[in-house]
Amino acid sequence: MKKQLLILLPLLVLASAACNEEQSPKMEPFKLSSVKITEGPFYNAQQTSLNYILEMDVDRLLAPFMAEAGLDPDAEPYGDWESGGLDGHIGGHYLSALSLMYASTGNREVLERLEYMTGKLEECQKKDNSGYVGGIPDGRSMWDEIASGKIDAHPFSLNGRWVPWYNIHKLFAGLRDAYLFTGNEKALGILTGLSDWCYDLTENLSDEQMQDMLRSEFGGMNEVLADVASITGSDRYLQLAKRFTHRAILDPLVERRDELTGLHANTQIPKVIGFLRTARLSGDNEMADAAEFFWNTVVENRTVSIGGNSVREHFNPVDDFSSMMEHAEGPETCNTHNMMKLSQMLFLTEPDAGYIDYYERALYNHILSSQHPEKGGYVYFTPTRPNHYRVYSQPHESFWCCVGTGLENHAKYGELIYAHKDDDLFVNLFIPSTLNWQEKGITLNQSTRFPYEESSLIMIQSDTPKKFAINIRYPGWIRKNEMSVSVNGESVVADNHPASYITIERTWQSGDSISIRLPMHSKAEYLPDGSPWASILHGPIVMAAPTVQADLDGLFAQAVQMHRDQVAEGRLYPAEMNQRLARKGLDKLDSLLIPERDHNLSFRMADELLYTPETADELVLVPFFEIHETRYMLYWPVEDN
Repeated sequence: MKKQLLILLPLLVLASAACNEEQSPKMEPFKLSSVKITEGPFYNAQQTSLNYILEMDVDRLLAPFMAEAGLDPDAEPYGDWESGGLDGHIGGHYLSALSLMYASTGNREVLERLEYMTGKLEECQKKDNSGYVGGIPDGRSMWDEIASGKIDAHPFSLNGRWVPWYNIHKLFAGLRDAYLFTGNEKALGILTGLSDWCYDLTENLSDEQMQDMLRSEFGGMNEVLADVASITGSDRYLQLAKRFTHRAILDPLVERRDELTGLHANTQIPKVIGFLRTARLSGDNEMADAAEFFWNTVVENRTVSIGGNSVREHFNPVDDFSSMMEHAEGPETCNTHNMMKLSQMLFLTEPDAGYIDYYERALYNHILSSQHPEKGGYVYFTPTRPNHYRVYSQPHESFWCCVGTGLENHAKYGELIYAHKDDDLFVNLFIPSTLNWQEKGITLNQSTRFPYEESSLIMIQSDTPKKFAINIRYPGWIRKNEMSVSVNGESVVADNHPASYITIERTWQSGDSISIRLPMHSKAEYLPDGSPWASILHGPIVMAAPTVQADLDGLFAQAVQMHRDQVAEGRLYPAEMNQRLARKGLDKLDSLLIPERDHNLSFRMADELLYTPETADELVLVPFFEIHETRYMLYWPVEDN
């Protein structure tokens, strides 16, 4: 996928005032408050996450900030990572989650919590004349050291603290989101003061000292500071964002060299998001091209079927995915959260359906599967090792990074279902939802049971007849000439090929309907290194098989200080217990997967497809996002004989 990028503004900041030099993106998302999820698995996941969010104790999340400001906390701080050095990082994520969830649902209790938190954070900031506020233990002395030029940087620590820039980035981002999604002016005031503090802190550091410091994980500080520049119109913050450009990562990408193997994966992805965001304001096409190259190489060469990447949090070699099949620490949810964010940004720059193909794959198969459907717990690692399982967080016990992004993931499902380019409307995803395009006087209602049915129905309401184009995504997983679209029962003649859009331009009236047929087929997808391991997909849906509900040690995490409770450390079942796929059957999966009568999307595998140990039970394939509290087969060994 090679294209010259015009750099974009990401969804989170499109509503804000822009710096004078900022270029307009080719595509714009709709406000999150304009899109309502109406039914189905995404609505259920949203409501489950809402309950999880409301179960958490705001005062306990605020305790690190209160203590560091010299104020008496109103509750004891949470444990786990929230008392182990990353104190306060979940509080920042929580601000973002509240902002996103309020925009998505309009829930008043969520808004009240957000307003309460920003009020308390303002109190904390007023105790420090510098504008600083944070939960980092003894953070002020550390920041004073850095301001003086004393820097001791390592990948996961800085001056003896656990990634403090990464930590405080979550607060920056949460305050930004509170302003952009709810109009909270108090949050903007705190954010601006915090940005001024950051500017003053780093003003006297040389470029060499900054680059030394950036060896320590710093989240998306470059992105969020560029956002502040966009919101305020001040070049001061854009220059600060540029200072957080990590050249050791950017330079190889500019030269289109993949030197990612062995690097901590989620340290790098937010940096690249920041490259693209900074480039949007500065007009740096070289930096934007580097971000595009990064996306291509990660998605095409480093990503498994569910849309995730990394083993034990690090990028594995592109020519050796054996560790992915061996270890319990498979793709990390944070990585996919950020790769989807990068995909969204690239799509808004260049509306290529290929970006949405990846986004959809990751959304259904990794993000949707990463939350327990009833208890709401979030998943850190998703093992691809055959016959393994996942561990779920608990609201008052677990405070991993993937709990933070998990709080956000299920609050923003409406962010990219639709988009628009001037007056043209784009339908990107087939998710039950209602779009209120208030500025145009248009309401669009999409009814679908996809992926359980291969169709979607769109109904148009408009205050007056209006002429504009509706572009329906032709997914890359539908074969050429198989997708069909009709308007009011009449077929649309269109250029019919995958990974594109079918454009319908006409004068639309209330009551007009668009019927979409989405034929799905089954296929096997090998690991990117071509090794004999395959995952089975039906359309964009990864199909997996539940196996046994045994040896599920630590299924629901019980936090012990700094214990690896996010890892499924139960027994690793030996390879000889696994069923195997016959390579000769993989080219005819549509005929060898037999639909179950009592399930809309469930298949038995014909004997011709499998080599089965004598002790193995018959397995049934279902969508991976349906599988919970059990071991599973997500990837299968493939044999030739």
